[in-house]
Amino acid sequence: MAQSHALRTGTMTDLYAEALSTFAALFEEAKAGSEIDATAMTVATVDLDGRPSARTVLLKAFDERGFVFYTHLDSRKGRELHANRQVALLFLWRSLREAGIQVRVEGEAQLVSAAEADAYFASRPRMSQIGAWASAQSQPLASREEFEQRLASFEARFEGRDVPRPEGWSGVRVVPRRIEFWYGANFRLHERWSYEADAAGSWSKQLLYP
Repeated sequence: MAQSHALRTGTMTDLYAEALSTFAALFEEAKAGSEIDATAMTVATVDLDGRPSARTVLLKAFDERGFVFYTHLDSRKGRELHANRQVALLFLWRSLREAGIQVRVEGEAQLVSAAEADAYFASRPRMSQIGAWASAQSQPLASREEFEQRLASFEARFEGRDVPRPEGWSGVRVVPRRIEFWYGANFRLHERWSYEADAAGSWSKQLLYP
C-alpha cells in the first residue's frame, strides 16, 4: 500500500495530517486483525438525476493526495463520477475495538496520472490484466460463456508478451474534504470525530454526538 514520504515520516503537522495518520494506524490494525480484507471500501456515487448507487471496491493507495481505487471508466461508477465528481467512501472494520470502527470519507474524484495507472496495472496478476481487457464492465452480458470466450481471445492475443493497460481503465483518487472516524461502543454510545476542510482548504476537528 503506497503512502507518501510526508505521511510515513510524520512531517505533516496540520489536522489533515492527523486524520491521515489516524487512518493509517487504524488501517494497519485492521490488516493485522481478523478482517477478511481491510482494503474493502464502499464507494457511493450519484447520477445526474440525483439517484445514488454504491458498491464495494478495494483501496489500492492512499497519501495526502487522497484515496485511490481502479476501475473501468466506462463502468456505471466511472460514468457517474465523470458526470458528478462528488463521491463518498466507507470503510467498515467490524472486528476492531469494542464494537467496530467505521471511517467515512467524502470528497471529489480525480483521475490518477497515466504513469500511476500503468505502474499499478503492471503489478496486477496476469489473469486480472486479461480480465480488464475482456470485461465491458457494467454492460449487459448474454452468457457466462461469452465472457469466457472473450477471456480466451485476449489470452491468445497477448500470448508471449506483456499485457498493456487498456484505454479507459484507470485509477480514481478521492481527494477528501471530510473524514470521520466512528468508534463503535456498546449500547450505541459511539465516539465520533469529524475532520472537515472549508472552502479555503483549512481543516477543523469536531467531536459529534453518537
